[in-house]
Amino acid sequence: MLFGKEFLPDYPQCELRMARFRGTDKTEFLDQRHVRGPAFKLLEEAQLFCQRHFPLPGKIVPGKLQRVDTPLIPPDAMREILVNALIHRDYSIAGGAISLAIFDDRVEVWSAGTYPTGITPDMLTRQHLSVLRNPIIADIFHRGGLIEQWGRGTNRVVEMCRKAGIASPVFQENGPFAVVTFRVRVGETAQVAPQVTPQVAQQVTPQVEAILNAARLAASAEALQRAAGLKDRVHFLKSYLRPLLERGWLERTIPDKPRSRMQRYRTTEAGLAALASRLIQGV
Repeated sequence: MLFGKEFLPDYPQCELRMARFRGTDKTEFLDQRHVRGPAFKLLEEAQLFCQRHFPLPGKIVPGKLQRVDTPLIPPDAMREILVNALIHRDYSIAGGAISLAIFDDRVEVWSAGTYPTGITPDMLTRQHLSVLRNPIIADIFHRGGLIEQWGRGTNRVVEMCRKAGIASPVFQENGPFAVVTFRVRVGETAQVAPQVTPQVAQQVTPQVEAILNAARLAASAEALQRAAGLKDRVHFLKSYLRPLLERGWLERTIPDKPRSRMQRYRTTEAGLAALASRLIQGV
């Protein structure tokens, strides 16, 4: 679970399922990813997915040179819940997984198995003892500085949410699953879709589609060029990468250092909407 390299067919439960749904139910999704890997890799993938789909409102504050950004959910709070899902889930359920579901009006984290014996959902918002279902996994995360072992994690999440001015998460059990729900306004997807008119959707060529799909998880320019099957780097930069950045379908991961050798590119909400529009219209 922690350091494995091959997971099928023996360990299918080492899986993370992620989806960004349109609206408030699971009728239609805008983006989805299934990843199998060790726990630390799954945590990284979940955080990247949140970064790609959470809005980041910002404002200019008098007396400060830089814009002040306000995350949708405090990053440390979101990470704490994801870590808890990884270290407390029931790994004996072979078909189980960690699920991250993002809707317009909420964010849900599901993990296979109910809460550990002796812990009820209502206890998690007040003082409680730490009960570890997977002590070895928890110990490694503790050694990595990602958790404490004193049963304070969920209390800290509640405190961080209160300070950020958002509702405390709701802890529930739904059948054989533990569920944590953040009631936050992720965004109205209907505001994104109209920007992708049929005329724009027709510009999603197979090469553009390949680039946008490859950039769902941040990728280098070289990786995107390979995904598009283009050999001429200058042509790729002038005809694909720069126009996609200008159109707002791609964004830099290091915007203040466009020439950084660590620069990566990822698909924006508008880019995902363009892909969805192309699929819907069969272009």
